[in-house]
Amino acid sequence: MNTRSFHAVHLVLTFLLICTTLTYAQELKPIQLLEPQFEGGRPLMQVLKDRKSSRTFSAEKLPMQVLSNMLWAAFGVNRTDSGKRTAPTAMNRQEIDIYVATADGLYIYDAKAHTLKPVLAEDIRALTGRQPFVQEAPVNLIFVADFSKMGKGKEDQKAFYSATDTGFISQNVYLYCASEGLATVVRGAVDKPAMAKVMNLRPDQKVILAQSVGYPKK
Repeated sequence: MNTRSFHAVHLVLTFLLICTTLTYAQELKPIQLLEPQFEGGRPLMQVLKDRKSSRTFSAEKLPMQVLSNMLWAAFGVNRTDSGKRTAPTAMNRQEIDIYVATADGLYIYDAKAHTLKPVLAEDIRALTGRQPFVQEAPVNLIFVADFSKMGKGKEDQKAFYSATDTGFISQNVYLYCASEGLATVVRGAVDKPAMAKVMNLRPDQKVILAQSVGYPKK
Protein backbone atom coordinates (compact mmCIF):
# COMPACT_ATOMS: atom_id res chain seq x y z
CA MET A 1 0.00 0.00 0.00
CA ASN A 2 1.47 3.36 -0.99
CA THR A 3 1.48 6.42 1.26
CA ARG A 4 -1.48 8.07 -0.45
CA SER A 5 -3.61 4.93 -0.12
CA PHE A 6 -2.61 4.55 3.53
CA HIS A 7 -3.69 8.10 4.34
CA ALA A 8 -6.97 7.60 2.44
CA VAL A 9 -7.77 4.43 4.42
CA HIS A 10 -6.76 6.14 7.68
CA LEU A 11 -9.09 9.06 6.91
CA VAL A 12 -12.02 6.77 6.14
CA LEU A 13 -11.51 4.75 9.33
CA THR A 14 -11.20 7.92 11.40
CA PHE A 15 -14.38 9.30 9.85
CA LEU A 16 -16.32 6.08 10.56
CA LEU A 17 -15.05 5.99 14.14
CA ILE A 18 -16.10 9.57 14.77
CA CYS A 19 -19.50 9.08 13.16
CA THR A 20 -20.24 6.11 15.42
CA THR A 21 -19.25 7.92 18.62
CA LEU A 22 -20.69 11.42 18.15
CA THR A 23 -22.49 12.77 21.20
CA TYR A 24 -24.77 15.70 21.65
CA ALA A 25 -23.31 19.17 22.10
CA GLN A 26 -25.47 19.59 25.19
CA GLU A 27 -22.84 17.59 27.06
CA LEU A 28 -20.45 20.51 26.52
CA LYS A 29 -20.91 23.86 28.19
CA PRO A 30 -20.34 27.20 26.48
CA ILE A 31 -16.98 28.76 27.25
CA GLN A 32 -16.92 32.44 28.10
CA LEU A 33 -13.62 33.66 26.74
CA LEU A 34 -11.49 36.18 28.59
CA GLU A 35 -11.37 39.81 27.59
CA PRO A 36 -8.65 40.30 24.96
CA GLN A 37 -5.44 41.90 26.14
CA PHE A 38 -4.45 44.93 24.12
CA GLU A 39 -1.15 45.57 25.87
CA GLY A 40 2.02 43.74 24.95
CA GLY A 41 2.73 42.02 21.68
CA ARG A 42 5.59 42.79 19.33
CA PRO A 43 6.05 45.56 16.74
CA LEU A 44 4.26 44.83 13.46
CA MET A 45 7.39 44.89 11.28
CA GLN A 46 9.09 42.30 13.51
CA VAL A 47 5.99 40.13 13.44
CA LEU A 48 5.84 40.27 9.64
CA LYS A 49 9.51 39.31 9.49
CA ASP A 50 8.88 36.23 11.65
CA ARG A 51 5.57 35.13 10.11
CA LYS A 52 5.86 31.54 8.84
CA SER A 53 4.11 28.19 8.53
CA SER A 54 5.02 25.42 10.96
CA ARG A 55 3.94 21.79 10.84
CA THR A 56 5.25 20.43 14.14
CA PHE A 57 3.25 21.04 17.29
CA SER A 58 3.49 20.35 20.98
CA ALA A 59 0.42 18.73 22.54
CA GLU A 60 0.45 21.42 25.26
CA LYS A 61 -2.93 23.14 25.53
CA LEU A 62 -3.23 26.84 24.87
CA PRO A 63 -3.96 28.88 28.01
CA MET A 64 -7.44 30.40 28.01
CA GLN A 65 -6.05 33.92 27.70
CA VAL A 66 -3.98 32.98 24.65
CA LEU A 67 -6.97 31.27 23.00
CA SER A 68 -9.18 34.26 23.80
CA ASN A 69 -6.67 36.73 22.39
CA MET A 70 -6.11 34.67 19.24
CA LEU A 71 -9.80 34.33 18.38
CA TRP A 72 -10.39 38.03 18.95
CA ALA A 73 -7.38 38.86 16.77
CA ALA A 74 -8.69 36.48 14.09
CA PHE A 75 -12.20 37.87 13.72
CA GLY A 76 -13.33 39.55 16.90
CA VAL A 77 -15.43 42.68 17.26
CA ASN A 78 -13.15 45.72 17.43
CA ARG A 79 -15.86 48.39 17.07
CA THR A 80 -18.67 47.66 19.47
CA ASP A 81 -20.82 50.54 18.23
CA SER A 82 -21.10 49.01 14.75
CA GLY A 83 -20.23 45.37 15.40
CA LYS A 84 -17.46 45.49 12.82
CA ARG A 85 -14.56 43.10 13.08
CA THR A 86 -10.77 42.78 13.03
CA ALA A 87 -10.84 41.42 9.46
CA PRO A 88 -12.76 42.84 6.48
CA THR A 89 -15.49 40.98 4.62
CA ALA A 90 -17.14 41.86 1.33
CA MET A 91 -19.97 44.35 1.98
CA ASN A 92 -19.50 43.59 5.70
CA ARG A 93 -21.43 40.33 5.31
CA GLN A 94 -19.38 38.70 8.10
CA GLU A 95 -20.16 35.34 6.49
CA ILE A 96 -17.18 33.42 7.88
CA ASP A 97 -17.70 31.30 11.00
CA ILE A 98 -14.71 29.97 12.93
CA TYR A 99 -15.15 26.47 14.31
CA VAL A 100 -12.63 25.47 16.98
CA ALA A 101 -11.68 21.78 17.27
CA THR A 102 -9.93 20.78 20.49
CA ALA A 103 -9.41 17.58 22.46
CA ASP A 104 -12.56 18.43 24.44
CA GLY A 105 -14.84 18.92 21.47
CA LEU A 106 -15.92 21.19 18.63
CA TYR A 107 -17.08 24.75 19.25
CA ILE A 108 -18.10 27.75 17.18
CA TYR A 109 -16.77 31.20 17.97
CA ASP A 110 -19.48 33.76 18.75
CA ALA A 111 -17.62 37.04 18.22
CA LYS A 112 -20.40 39.29 19.55
CA ALA A 113 -20.51 37.48 22.88
CA HIS A 114 -16.79 36.52 22.71
CA THR A 115 -17.86 32.99 23.58
CA LEU A 116 -17.25 29.47 22.34
CA LYS A 117 -20.56 27.70 21.74
CA PRO A 118 -20.57 23.87 21.81
CA VAL A 119 -21.23 21.93 18.62
CA LEU A 120 -19.96 18.37 19.22
CA ALA A 121 -18.70 16.70 22.37
CA GLU A 122 -16.05 14.74 20.47
CA ASP A 123 -12.42 15.20 19.48
CA ILE A 124 -12.55 15.51 15.68
CA ARG A 125 -9.09 17.03 15.20
CA ALA A 126 -7.90 14.02 13.18
CA LEU A 127 -10.63 14.70 10.62
CA THR A 128 -9.67 18.33 10.06
CA GLY A 129 -6.86 17.50 7.63
CA ARG A 130 -4.92 14.78 5.85
CA GLN A 131 -1.61 15.43 7.60
CA PRO A 132 -0.71 13.47 10.77
CA PHE A 133 0.16 16.59 12.79
CA VAL A 134 -3.47 17.78 12.88
CA GLN A 135 -4.14 15.21 15.61
CA GLU A 136 -1.38 16.70 17.77
CA ALA A 137 -2.08 20.41 17.41
CA PRO A 138 -4.16 21.49 20.44
CA VAL A 139 -6.36 23.75 18.30
CA ASN A 140 -7.57 23.32 14.74
CA LEU A 141 -9.63 26.16 13.32
CA ILE A 142 -12.12 25.38 10.56
CA PHE A 143 -13.26 28.37 8.51
CA VAL A 144 -16.82 27.92 7.23
CA ALA A 145 -18.59 30.32 4.88
CA ASP A 146 -22.32 30.78 5.34
CA PHE A 147 -23.57 31.60 1.84
CA SER A 148 -27.02 32.45 3.23
CA LYS A 149 -25.49 35.66 4.63
CA MET A 150 -24.15 36.74 1.24
CA GLY A 151 -27.33 37.84 -0.51
CA LYS A 152 -28.48 36.67 -3.92
CA GLY A 153 -25.16 36.77 -5.75
CA LYS A 154 -23.90 34.00 -7.99
CA GLU A 155 -22.27 30.94 -6.45
CA ASP A 156 -18.88 31.69 -8.02
CA GLN A 157 -18.94 35.22 -6.58
CA LYS A 158 -19.79 33.90 -3.14
CA ALA A 159 -16.99 31.35 -3.39
CA PHE A 160 -14.48 34.03 -4.42
CA TYR A 161 -15.37 36.53 -1.71
CA SER A 162 -15.60 33.93 1.05
CA ALA A 163 -12.16 32.59 0.11
CA THR A 164 -10.74 36.12 0.11
CA ASP A 165 -12.33 36.93 3.48
CA THR A 166 -11.00 33.70 4.96
CA GLY A 167 -7.52 34.74 3.84
CA PHE A 168 -7.78 37.98 5.82
CA ILE A 169 -8.82 36.10 8.96
CA SER A 170 -6.15 33.44 8.54
CA GLN A 171 -3.45 36.10 8.20
CA ASN A 172 -4.62 37.69 11.46
CA VAL A 173 -4.04 34.31 13.11
CA TYR A 174 -0.59 34.09 11.52
CA LEU A 175 0.38 37.53 12.82
CA TYR A 176 -0.87 36.82 16.33
CA CYS A 177 1.03 33.52 16.40
CA ALA A 178 4.22 35.20 15.19
CA SER A 179 3.88 37.79 17.95
CA GLU A 180 3.28 35.21 20.67
CA GLY A 181 5.74 32.50 19.63
CA LEU A 182 3.06 30.04 18.51
CA ALA A 183 3.24 27.64 15.58
CA THR A 184 0.55 27.70 12.90
CA VAL A 185 -0.16 26.58 9.35
CA VAL A 186 -3.19 27.12 7.13
CA ARG A 187 -4.34 24.03 5.26
CA GLY A 188 -6.36 23.31 2.15
CA ALA A 189 -5.96 19.51 2.27
CA VAL A 190 -9.27 18.90 4.00
CA ASP A 191 -11.93 16.31 3.22
CA LYS A 192 -14.66 18.93 3.01
CA PRO A 193 -17.65 16.60 2.45
CA ALA A 194 -16.63 14.47 5.44
CA MET A 195 -16.14 17.55 7.60
CA ALA A 196 -19.48 19.01 6.55
CA LYS A 197 -21.25 15.77 7.48
CA VAL A 198 -19.63 15.45 10.89
CA MET A 199 -20.18 19.14 11.65
CA ASN A 200 -23.82 18.85 10.49
CA LEU A 201 -23.48 21.81 8.14
CA ARG A 202 -26.30 22.99 5.92
CA PRO A 203 -25.88 22.85 2.11
CA ASP A 204 -25.27 26.62 2.05
CA GLN A 205 -22.43 26.33 4.56
CA LYS A 206 -19.07 25.63 2.91
CA VAL A 207 -15.80 24.55 4.53
CA ILE A 208 -13.11 26.84 3.07
CA LEU A 209 -9.84 26.15 4.91
CA ALA A 210 -8.47 24.85 8.20
CA GLN A 211 -5.62 26.16 10.34
CA SER A 212 -3.66 24.40 13.07
CA VAL A 213 -2.36 26.35 16.07
CA GLY A 214 -0.20 25.37 19.02
CA TYR A 215 3.14 25.72 20.69
CA PRO A 216 6.16 24.58 18.64
CA LYS A 217 7.38 21.08 19.39
CA LYS A 218 10.69 21.30 21.28
